[in-house]
Amino acid sequence: MPTAASLQDASSSDAELLSRISVLIVDDEAGMRNFLWRILGPRCRRVEQASDLEEAEEWLAVEAFDLIVLDNMLGEARGLDWLARQREAGHTPPVVLISAFGDLEMAIEAMQAGAADLVLKPFRANQILNAALRAVERSRLKAEISLLRREIRRASEETDRLTGAAPALEEIRAAIARAAPSPSSVLLTGESGTGKEVAARMIHSLSDRAERPFIPVDCAAMPEETADSELFGHVEGAFPGAKGRREGLFLQARGGTLFFDEIAEAPLATQAKLLRVLEERRVRPLGAERAFPVDVRLIFSAKADLETRVAEGLFRADLYHRINVVRLHLPPLRERREDVPELARLFMAQLAQRLNRPALPIPPEVEAALQAQDWPGNLRELRNLVERALILGRFPSDG
Repeated sequence: MPTAASLQDASSSDAELLSRISVLIVDDEAGMRNFLWRILGPRCRRVEQASDLEEAEEWLAVEAFDLIVLDNMLGEARGLDWLARQREAGHTPPVVLISAFGDLEMAIEAMQAGAADLVLKPFRANQILNAALRAVERSRLKAEISLLRREIRRASEETDRLTGAAPALEEIRAAIARAAPSPSSVLLTGESGTGKEVAARMIHSLSDRAERPFIPVDCAAMPEETADSELFGHVEGAFPGAKGRREGLFLQARGGTLFFDEIAEAPLATQAKLLRVLEERRVRPLGAERAFPVDVRLIFSAKADLETRVAEGLFRADLYHRINVVRLHLPPLRERREDVPELARLFMAQLAQRLNRPALPIPPEVEAALQAQDWPGNLRELRNLVERALILGRFPSDG
């Protein structure tokens, strides 16, 4: 057993990195699982154990792990074969493979299967710690690069639709800044096109989950018959045609944010299951034998009046009260007409860059005409008008 004196202390940065990760140990020998747990348990945020590949898959179906420590020989099964299959499905976090046998052929096979590192038995505690650090650091750097690329792409394609100096918008921005650090659910209300998803993204980006996924869910477009599988996932054989394991959106958003756009359109059966997740913070994939804890921040939006939906029996009252913790109302564009010229110029600059066309000037008389409109489609309608003018080379004579 490792002792405090026998372990080399990691640097403070390494210790901090280890303290943030969750680990799944997969080994069929109880003694080795315990040994690994004694090494990793005190240093990592969370460590779970699986005695076989079936149990490991149950964990992975519902829980996000930053690292897997995998024994290569698990009874008659080989960890490398399982790892190769998981990699093909694209759902496996970094894996440190441990093996009693190692040669060049094994090292090449481990690399081809997607193992981040190979540690040979017998090993010392610091070997496992160093392998875990290398694997997680490489994964973190890849995630940061991917996130940066997404943000660059999104910045080039999207407009900050919460741009403006109207008092109502200033209040929303201040409320978002206050709500973002909290794990509480947020309900965003407002007409279509007022920027509810942009507000949700702002909440996510200002929270401590900013480096984790932000996943929007279009409730209006989710078929009732597949909603459970999409949200919670399923195990192989859960229903006819379930070939293999599916990672649900709750798992894909692990550690991050799920944004339920137009929650009023969710089927009543789905509403009931969402309520259970909110109450228990656990999800059960279709066909799984148990529910597992889930760490996801939930944000909801609605253009419909949810109180009216509740009164009509179209929306669960208990779910409404659970999601209506922090409520922010996005004002329509007609209530902040002073922002219309600035938004039009911003749309023009971004669309001109995207379409590779010279930007059109927006003279004062056009700005005044734009301000005078009611914009029932809100920001989306204004953006479409600017794009149409850019393509045609002129604004319509009536603004």
